[in-house]
Amino acid sequence: MDQRKDFQEIIEKLDEHTYHITQRQGTDAPYSHPYDREAREGIYVDVITGRPLFSSRDKYDSGCGWPAFTRPLEDAGIEERLDMSFGMRRTEVATETTHLGHVFDDGPRDAGGLRYCINGSSLEFILKEDMEERGYGAYLHLFD
Repeated sequence: MDQRKDFQEIIEKLDEHTYHITQRQGTDAPYSHPYDREAREGIYVDVITGRPLFSSRDKYDSGCGWPAFTRPLEDAGIEERLDMSFGMRRTEVATETTHLGHVFDDGPRDAGGLRYCINGSSLEFILKEDMEERGYGAYLHLFD
């Protein structure tokens, strides 16, 4: 199977907004994505590859207007990159295929002190009840 061809097919199916966020390092408007307010149990996966990234157990209301997590899943494959755009020094978080958002050091101290501030458009939420059926049963242990 040609992964480049599969990736290109997925990219071509994205709407303009999601393409801008995930491929051009865009940013959702604050408080604009429903995942900011999502409170049900489940996991958040990369909208491009479906790779599991975050658990709802690590999500919290940071008040920043974007979904915020204290940490990614162990095997999330998240990369950190220096981002000097807009005259700021920030740390971008991304996967091999997808811009996710940024990580800051102002998160809850009792959970490690990090705030992964993530664009909802770069994620897909998989409800706990649907995880087995969707092929994510190996992650159900996160909710024991």
